[in-house]
Amino acid sequence: MDEEYDVIVLGTGLKECIISGLLSVDGLKVLHMDRNDYYGGESSSLNLAKLWKRFKGNDSPPEHLGVSKEYNVDMVPKFMMANGALVRVLIHTSVTKYLNFKAVDGSFVYNNGKIHKVPATDVEALKSNLMGLFEKRRARKFFIYVQDYEEEDAKSHEGLDLTKVTTREVISKYGLEDDTVDFIGHALALHRDDSYLDEPALDTVKRMKVEFDESGKAYGVTSEGETAKCKKVVCDPSYLPEKVKKVGRVARAICIMKHPIPDTKDSHSVQIILPKKQLKRKSDMYVFCCSYAHNVAPKGKFIAFVSTEAETDKPEIELKPGIDLLGPVEETFFDIYDRYEPINNPEEDSCFLTNSYDASTHFETTVKDVLSLYNKITGKELDLSVDLNAASATEQEAA
Repeated sequence: MDEEYDVIVLGTGLKECIISGLLSVDGLKVLHMDRNDYYGGESSSLNLAKLWKRFKGNDSPPEHLGVSKEYNVDMVPKFMMANGALVRVLIHTSVTKYLNFKAVDGSFVYNNGKIHKVPATDVEALKSNLMGLFEKRRARKFFIYVQDYEEEDAKSHEGLDLTKVTTREVISKYGLEDDTVDFIGHALALHRDDSYLDEPALDTVKRMKVEFDESGKAYGVTSEGETAKCKKVVCDPSYLPEKVKKVGRVARAICIMKHPIPDTKDSHSVQIILPKKQLKRKSDMYVFCCSYAHNVAPKGKFIAFVSTEAETDKPEIELKPGIDLLGPVEETFFDIYDRYEPINNPEEDSCFLTNSYDASTHFETTVKDVLSLYNKITGKELDLSVDLNAASATEQEAA
């Protein structure tokens, strides 16, 4: 280990693994280490015995839940957007050669006490029960505008400069109702709060199109008596707690079931977004579900996750609106964990820390953090302008 590296990455969480891969592809000499005896950090996957020990203590899990080794429960499960940033990053690092992808059965939103499928096209909007007849027509016009919008084509802008006009102003042009705005902003564009309404509309439009993209400097790391020297250190907040601040908490419930979530058309993989206005909360709530079809549980078992930004110290009560959507549950594990963000200056200490994982069910915020770190470490933007169709065709030919 007595040699020097460009970067040492501490921790094997998803963010650390992505940044390690990106820097390696760039030709940097990277040493990747973890102090734990398992991979994944906060985003590790546990079998039933380890899951039970982590949340319930040392007792053995009941036999009716099945064989422990047949469980593979991700602690921070999230969906990838098909045209999102994570897919492009994986293609850039050639990791897609070793992965298989499975399409999500459906995306749903909670509205007025019921679960509705999120319309992804103007045709689905016309069939949706989320809106009345006249609202469907208005929404259809809005969806067509979004899908036809091209930054380089002024004709598609319809006189609106989306770098200046706010999302609220664009929506008002189409006269959409508050409930419609709610599911568009939170279930389609995946915003976590309503601040986007008063920001330039370009980001929201792009998101919807994707849905349908001695100086105090660190100089090395010592492990088992040996020191590996480096120019930069990348790590998660647990490695350098004095360089981060607590910015919030995430409340979550992990539920084992023997059936799909009701009213989701028997979907084996699904996300449900419960907008904060529907729950009269300060933040959205998220439901993520997968099943034995994804090799995460024994035959016939489903794993559901309910998460939100914690507003109390009682996850059992706070997460009830999401848990109530699941139907009968065999076992539930409750948890609250702290979220941290770095407060250090990397230019002064050469330490680059990732943010903690948020409560959302998608990877977009995760990759945004990774790309920001990449920019700070290398001083350049990562080019993700890959042709996804061409990349897919190339891999199919290689197979």
